[in-house]
Amino acid sequence: MADIIKDTEAKMKKAIEVLKQKYAAVRTGRASAALVEHLKVEYYGSQVSLQQLAGITVPEAHTITIQAYDKGAVKDIEKAIQKSELGVTPKTEGGVIRLNLPPLNEERRKELVKIVKKEAEEAKVVIRNIRREGMDDLKASKDKKEISEDVAKIKEEEIQKLIDRETVEIEKVLAAKEKEIMEV
Repeated sequence: MADIIKDTEAKMKKAIEVLKQKYAAVRTGRASAALVEHLKVEYYGSQVSLQQLAGITVPEAHTITIQAYDKGAVKDIEKAIQKSELGVTPKTEGGVIRLNLPPLNEERRKELVKIVKKEAEEAKVVIRNIRREGMDDLKASKDKKEISEDVAKIKEEEIQKLIDRETVEIEKVLAAKEKEIMEV
């Protein structure tokens, strides 16, 4: 039984980590390598993350520089950046790609808040699905007479406490990201 609870908790924690990674890629008022490092680049017929193809640095608050390890990948990297939802145009100078991030206007900030709210909602759905899987596992154990009705009820309450706690965590992460986006 402890395995079902631990497994459910681990899956919920992973869902929140994924949400935090997605949020790291959402542009705020300042540059961050996390904005581009997980971009997928079409490189010799396969999808490769940008961080595997190039060194990414942030020399200034509004600039990201990307130094491709292979000069032949520069055009592919440019193409991936243009396809992304970053809304910036890459400038290439001798194999170094520069991204100048303009300050966000109020309208774009509101769009970004909508995006992060949608991602938080998706994370909540994932957590609810994880809860359902945990409850199904408990029900199966109860049906097989591996656990009693009382133990199953206690474990269901534990799983519900987990989802309540993780939902609060998602709300905290969302609030912090919203504040960061709306900061001028």
